[in-house]
Amino acid sequence: RSIGHANNRSLPASPTGSRSSVAPNPCVDAADACTADERCHRLRTAYVVQCLGRAAPGGCPRARCRRALRHFFARGPPALTHALLFCPCGGPACAERRRQTFVPSCAFSGPGRAPPSCLGRICRPRLLAFQVSCATTASSHDGCLQDQAPSCLRAYAGLVGTAITPNYVDNASARVEPWCDCRASGNRREECEVFRGLFTRNRCLDSAIQTFDRGWPPILRNQLDSHQNPGQSLLQVGADRGW
Repeated sequence: RSIGHANNRSLPASPTGSRSSVAPNPCVDAADACTADERCHRLRTAYVVQCLGRAAPGGCPRARCRRALRHFFARGPPALTHALLFCPCGGPACAERRRQTFVPSCAFSGPGRAPPSCLGRICRPRLLAFQVSCATTASSHDGCLQDQAPSCLRAYAGLVGTAITPNYVDNASARVEPWCDCRASGNRREECEVFRGLFTRNRCLDSAIQTFDRGWPPILRNQLDSHQNPGQSLLQVGADRGW
């Protein structure tokens, strides 16, 4: 069975968020834009196939799923991959689709699987990039260092597919948290909570996501227009806007 055929069967449907619904769903628009782009579609197909696979009864090929996710966000057109990850939502149907973007039942959590310790094994280069890019400052209205919001989102996306893969907490907000906790941190509990705060209490990250939300209409319009005008590169659209 070909990957393309598997993708047709496996990519998430959106009965409550399709274009025919009354309420618009930007996450569906983002998925459509990705599907229309050959590279984005191919890389998205690869991670969906892996993350919806089954390594054993009740399990999933988590390592392969996460590897495919890392490839998607590292090699896909940033304007499109970020649109899938940060699509702005005004209702629970859209927000739930956003939360399910990278098949969290395999990549982020799973039945009967306890989250790892936040002080355990992590990808330190990616974490360091996130800490530097999303560092907060009191001297800026958005909490970020000058022009750091796009870099913050890139660094956040770079953590998807790692041991601490972050995701949205629920379908009622844009709050995020990493897939780890502090229950086994012992006398390092305070250090562990500081780590979680990099995601749960990060003014720069929150602002960067909101900034992407405000820039959404022109970003998506340029993406869709470029599908009709082959002379315009999607990668260039993302680069021009810093995403």
